[in-house]
Amino acid sequence: MKATIILASVTALAAKVASHATFQQLWHQGTCARLPTSNSPVTDVTSTNIRCNANQGFAASKCSVAAGGTVTIEMHQQPNDRSCSNEAIGGAHYGPVLVYLSKVSDSATADGSTPFFKIYQDTWGQNAAGSTGSDDYWGTKDLNSHCGKLDVKIPTGLAPGDYLLRAEAIALHSAGGSGGAQFYLTCYQLTITGSGTTNPTGVSFPGAYKASDPGILINIYQKLTQYIAPGPAVISGGTEAVAGKAGSTLGKRMSAKLQY
Repeated sequence: MKATIILASVTALAAKVASHATFQQLWHQGTCARLPTSNSPVTDVTSTNIRCNANQGFAASKCSVAAGGTVTIEMHQQPNDRSCSNEAIGGAHYGPVLVYLSKVSDSATADGSTPFFKIYQDTWGQNAAGSTGSDDYWGTKDLNSHCGKLDVKIPTGLAPGDYLLRAEAIALHSAGGSGGAQFYLTCYQLTITGSGTTNPTGVSFPGAYKASDPGILINIYQKLTQYIAPGPAVISGGTEAVAGKAGSTLGKRMSAKLQY
C-alpha cells in the first residue's frame, strides 16, 4: 500500500470577489511548510517570491515520502475551516494547479534558487462547445469539487534525497491585463526515499515564467480552444491530470461523509 501524505493548505477569504489563498501546511511528521507571511498572492513573476512565496522562514522539520507515494494538496477559504460545504477557493478564482520538485542538498536550508521540475499539472478542459473559459473545467474547480484536495504522485524512480516541493494555484480571473494573474504557492521541505536514480533537469524561478506567457496573460471570459500552462512540461513519470476528472480519494470520502 502506498503511503499518503496530506499537504493541507489553509486559505483566507477577505471578500468573495477578492479571495486570497495559499498552501500553508503539511500534516505529516511535523511541520515542513514554509508558512507565508500573509495570504496575499504573488503577482510579479520576476520577484524571488515566485520561488516559495514571502514566507516566515525555514520550517521546523522535513517530511518523508517514498518515491512512488502520493501526497494530497489541500486548500480552504478560511483559516482552520476544512468544511466540505464551503468552496476550497472562492471568488471565481479559476486556473491551473501545478506542482514542482527541486532536488537540494538540505531542504531545511535551501533557498529555492535551484532548478525545479514539474511533476503534476491540472489545467483546463472545455466544458461544452461554445462555452467560455470561465464555464470550463479548471484545476481550482477540481479542488472545489473534492473538498479542497488533489492527489499528486511522487514519480517513481526519483533519486533519493532532499527536495523542495512547490505547490501552486494560479488564479486567472483578473489575468486579462499584465500583472493580473495571482500565484498562490508554498514550498515544503521533503526527504524522498527509495533507490531510484533519476535526476530530472529543471527551470529556475524567477525566469521560468514571463508576464506575457499565454497561460499567464489570458482572458478566460471568452471561448478558449486551448490553454498552455506556464513553465516546463511535466516530466516523464509525472501526472498530466484531466481537468474535470482529477481529484482525491480522500476528498471523495470526506465529501461523501458530509452528505449523511
